[in-house]
Amino acid sequence: MGNSAPPRCACGASPPGGRHQRTGHAGSAAAAWLRLAQCTLWLLLFSIPGLAIAKEAVPVADDPALEARMHRIAVELRCLVCQNQTVADSPAGLSDDLRREIRELLLSGATDQQVVKYMTDRYGDFILYRPPMKASTAALWVGPGVLLIGALGVLVVVLRRRSRMAPERFEPDAPDDAEAEEAR
Repeated sequence: MGNSAPPRCACGASPPGGRHQRTGHAGSAAAAWLRLAQCTLWLLLFSIPGLAIAKEAVPVADDPALEARMHRIAVELRCLVCQNQTVADSPAGLSDDLRREIRELLLSGATDQQVVKYMTDRYGDFILYRPPMKASTAALWVGPGVLLIGALGVLVVVLRRRSRMAPERFEPDAPDDAEAEEAR
């Protein structure tokens, strides 16, 4: 600690004469800010056309009760494009079409069950966000539990084998820097 060594640069080299020297031009900071401002300006200019193409809000039904029924049904249906979202939540164009189709079916007098049946007849059980328990969908319902039980079984077997192993079969821990310093 009493050793007074010259300061070192970040790369570990000692500067000549023990003093740090500034590199670069005096205006390099101003030039960097100017480049940043130019890039920001270009980014803004190129993003303005994207705002002009933005979608408008989908018109809702004149009847709030009909719109609430449509929403209740759309929440139960899976978007076929973005499969982790419901038809009600999805911004995809296909979901817009499906919502419009649900509205039309409801306006024509179909019940909620008839609309869901129409959609499942047309797109299969996959469109249902909560598919029914059938032979064709059993893997969806049972699969996660079977995988979890299998993973827990593998974990138990591995831990039992490791507990029976002699300590010398394990690799020793790497010594810390402080321990290595003390050993010298």
